[in-house]
Amino acid sequence: MSSYLKIFFLCFAVGSCSFIDFDAPQNMDNACSILQQRPSFDRAFQKTKRKWGAPIHVQMAILHQESKFIPNAKTPRKYLLGIIPWGRQSSAYGYAQALDGTWADYKKSSGRRFASRSNIHDATDFMGWYMRESRRRLRIEMSDTKKQYLAYHEGHGGYERGSHRKKMWLLNVSDKVAQRGNTYKKQLKRCGRA
Repeated sequence: MSSYLKIFFLCFAVGSCSFIDFDAPQNMDNACSILQQRPSFDRAFQKTKRKWGAPIHVQMAILHQESKFIPNAKTPRKYLLGIIPWGRQSSAYGYAQALDGTWADYKKSSGRRFASRSNIHDATDFMGWYMRESRRRLRIEMSDTKKQYLAYHEGHGGYERGSHRKKMWLLNVSDKVAQRGNTYKKQLKRCGRA
């Protein structure tokens, strides 16, 4: 490969990164404001709703909780002896905070080999796929924000075993996610994007 071609590809790669907005949207308490700021989110949520039947307000509430709409979100670091960085709490990454293994299952099942956890379209498609599995396997309605979130957080096996029932902090978080989902649902109706 010639030097010029290598330089071109390097510039292209660096330049394409500038199109990704790594900051959270402003006013995350307003669903319509989020979609106004990020039209690509609107398209991704709508497509996932059509393909998988996942309501937009449920997708948004879960994404807010998982990553605050930040594409390269990671779990906090662990520290050895309180000072030496020692990896991350889990492999969760991206908008949907999908774990490595679950993301690999999704890519294999969906045939989307090049899907990226930091791409909003891929992240929402993953969520729709996962929520459909929760409905099929656990009989959780797609519109039940609280239970969908609990199954999403604990995994299907964990939810089946009832692991969430022993975690009061998680039940409190799931209540907040459900409240946010209800708020988003009302807002989306007002701006005609439900």
